Amino acid sequence: MIPAQVNHIGALGALALSLACAPAGNNRQGAETTTVARAETVSVTTKPAPPDSNITRADLARIQGSASAPVWVIEVSDFQCPYCKQWHDQTYAAFRDQYVNTGKVRLAYVNFPLASHVHAWPAAESAMCAGAQGKFWQMHDALFTTQNRWETLTSPAAMFDSLAQSNGLDMKRWRSCVSSGEMKPLIEADHDRASKAGAEATPSFMIGNKILTGAQSLDELRNAIDSALVNAKKTTR
Repeated sequence: MIPAQVNHIGALGALALSLACAPAGNNRQGAETTTVARAETVSVTTKPAPPDSNITRADLARIQGSASAPVWVIEVSDFQCPYCKQWHDQTYAAFRDQYVNTGKVRLAYVNFPLASHVHAWPAAESAMCAGAQGKFWQMHDALFTTQNRWETLTSPAAMFDSLAQSNGLDMKRWRSCVSSGEMKPLIEADHDRASKAGAEATPSFMIGNKILTGAQSLDELRNAIDSALVNAKKTTR
């Protein structure tokens, strides 16, 4: 489970809305705005799950980084959002190498499938079911890399199946997980609580007391992370 440090973000600062996928009816997409919101819980489970359950394993699998990292970055994302793909393709690897792999931050992926993206939910289920086998990030990368291929399909099921196979998943377990809808409550909890925390579009990044919305560059993320690192040092003194 994403720890309480992340579950309660606190009062949120600037929210820059640009290059983001917004829900239907939200006419602020592509504009920049500033708002202050009160974050609620961004936890992912509605009740405790057994430690060996698929949900518990999937929950933990979408977290990267050292347990001792002083700052959390919560990525609120949608696998069918083109701007989420843009961030993945252009920024994610450098962000991971410079901040996650160096022990400065922990990264947690929170699902925020938009209703306008008809394949976003099955993509999220595919990734979380891969997470139940410890391969969330492998499926995460595969889904974003191939987004342009599966987003136009009438049904992406066969392609998701192929991606799961290519990543070495136990296909009987993965197919059972997907067909049962086991991950739907987890994804619903992600979406609802991220929304209550102030997320309005994808991708959004919760860092310290700020939400940055849109396909942020590494420099834009660096400013927020550096500020959060400074604040983290102050609180540990």
